[in-house]
Amino acid sequence: MRFLYAGLGLLFVALAVVGVVLPLLPTVPFLLLAAFFFANSSERLHNWILSHPLFGPMILDWNEHRAIRTSAKKAATVSIAAVFLLSLVLGAPEHVLIIQSVVLSCVLIFIWTRPSG
Repeated sequence: MRFLYAGLGLLFVALAVVGVVLPLLPTVPFLLLAAFFFANSSERLHNWILSHPLFGPMILDWNEHRAIRTSAKKAATVSIAAVFLLSLVLGAPEHVLIIQSVVLSCVLIFIWTRPSG
């Protein structure tokens, strides 16, 4: 089971790295999942991700204060707006746009009501 968890942790780190470059893919949720899987599989990998200069502060902010940094909030807002704008440009059906607007609004409310790191 430890190998499965370590593998899943590495997969989520890879997705987080892609999310750093690709604005439509979230980074922090993948990092939190990676930290969880590393904590349950490998102390060395868990310590590595927590001490990583880019990833560690985001994970620690969430673990210690349930906080999201303002820069991450802004990036998430831009990404969400881009996704919705893309749906509009591509001519998504009205019911899809309504569902998207409700879900994405809830996500934004959640993000912006968390304390800033």
